[in-house]
Amino acid sequence: MPDTKDATPSVQLEGMPAPDFTLPTDSQEQFTLSGQIGRLVVVYFYPKDDTPGCTKEAIAFTEHAAEFQKHDAVIIGISPDTPSKHDKFKAKHGLTVTLGSDTEKEVCNAYGVWVEKNMYGKKYMGVERSTFLIDKTGKIAKIWRKVRVPGHVEKVLEELKGLSQ
Repeated sequence: MPDTKDATPSVQLEGMPAPDFTLPTDSQEQFTLSGQIGRLVVVYFYPKDDTPGCTKEAIAFTEHAAEFQKHDAVIIGISPDTPSKHDKFKAKHGLTVTLGSDTEKEVCNAYGVWVEKNMYGKKYMGVERSTFLIDKTGKIAKIWRKVRVPGHVEKVLEELKGLSQ
């Protein structure tokens, strides 16, 4: 059975402080959430690079990146894939969003998105597609769980616009 590590309590409520994290990214740099205080941050978790839904979601965030930047928002997509896999994924699809590598699933666990899934009667552990909007003080402003990709980025952008004013 895949790794089911216990971790710190997971994020369950809007208004809670967002668990801090530092992850390696596709650009071989480090992304630290607490280093973004004063900016809005969109943290989206997705299961796997280069799969249909994950690709559509990453492309949608890339297509709207300029609008997020207008509101001084940072976007990071997080999956258990390695930084080198993220590099290939970004190059193949022309993505511009930062992708964080959570190979140990510590951040996924902290945000409560590393969950038991069920496909065709087979149970396994995986990432539940989820998005967290973090306000300028580092608190969770909005949580979307079990995200459906079509129209999701637009919903996040609308919510973000309300916070940036």
